[in-house]
Amino acid sequence: MLTRVKGSELVIGAGRTIKFEGESYGSGVSFFLVDNQPGQGPGLHRHPYSETWVVLEGEAVVTADGEDFSAQVGDILVVEAGTAHRFTAVGDGTLRVMCIHASPRFLQENLEP
Repeated sequence: MLTRVKGSELVIGAGRTIKFEGESYGSGVSFFLVDNQPGQGPGLHRHPYSETWVVLEGEAVVTADGEDFSAQVGDILVVEAGTAHRFTAVGDGTLRVMCIHASPRFLQENLEP
């Protein structure tokens, strides 16, 4: 069986980011397809599972356990379960990142507003 989901139906807020929670579609993973402008990104948080990022466009500064890392197009980053992390779009253009959550639903503890 195949389930087709239109990304345009999963856009969150007034932005362009897509939120796919796998449980609703019989998938064992969830993801955000992030589309952020410079300065945008989530606050510090953590998950009880790993998260894998694929940078598709642009540049970000990623903070994991208090250490900053630069991430550019083509980079793949893996944050271990329980690691406090966040990212912020930097540079002049759009940041597009696929944030893959190793869980059929999002479980997140926000550590800052």
